Amino acid sequence: MAVSERPVGIDELLERARLDLDRLTPEQARDTATAGGLLVDIRYAALRERDGLIPGALVVERNELEWRLDPQGSHRAAEAVGHDLRVVVICNEGYASSLAAVSLRQLGLRHATDLIGGFQAWKAAGLPVTAGLPVTAGLPATAAFPASG
Repeated sequence: MAVSERPVGIDELLERARLDLDRLTPEQARDTATAGGLLVDIRYAALRERDGLIPGALVVERNELEWRLDPQGSHRAAEAVGHDLRVVVICNEGYASSLAAVSLRQLGLRHATDLIGGFQAWKAAGLPVTAGLPVTAGLPATAAFPASG
């Protein structure tokens, strides 16, 4: 940052990040997953245990996200199959996920986006949620994602 530039606050940073994202509603996220996209839950363990999991979502702690989803990375998850993968990042309320999706785009995952309203919006929409079981970071939830109807 040049000396004459003012610092960017978090609200402005978030607004700028979202300019390039095609953010999804819970129903659009469900449809994306059904069509082969990858839902990625970056909520921390206590929230997953308290509120539950989205069936079929890959659970990756936020501090490991880039390492696990970079298709060229040596620590990538098996699900990180290429730069064309449609990734929907999910946090608790849809704030951290926007910044995380932009970070994935910087790694070349050009279809990375996030869920408007996060997990709480998913749950409020009445979409499937399983009991909050402890899940090891980077491993998928055990339940298969149901087809949309």
